[in-house]
Amino acid sequence: MTVRRIVANLHVPDPKAADAFYGELLGLDLAMDHGWIRTYASDATQTVQLSVASEGGSGTPVPQLSIEVDDVDAVYAKARAMGFAIVYDITDEPWGVRRFYVRDPSGAVVNILSHRER
Repeated sequence: MTVRRIVANLHVPDPKAADAFYGELLGLDLAMDHGWIRTYASDATQTVQLSVASEGGSGTPVPQLSIEVDDVDAVYAKARAMGFAIVYDITDEPWGVRRFYVRDPSGAVVNILSHRER
């Protein structure tokens, strides 16, 4: 048996309200829309990963999602300009990532990150 993918499902009262965050802010494409569920996707190749944690690192709470982007500073600036709540400011972490936490429309805390060049 091989796990082919893992899909995160976030409970929201209005799935369309996620368009600004996952579509406009993060540039994901709307891959499926049944009204009661909307799936956002990217054509980027990914590996299957699932993290379990007792904290989010640097004493932060565990975020519900972690999304790696190619330019975390650009996404951070856009998230602030769009008025999304930043719950952990942009930081260079000692384990080699630059990241921030932002609250999505459902209230989920999302870790947006880029790996720093070594």
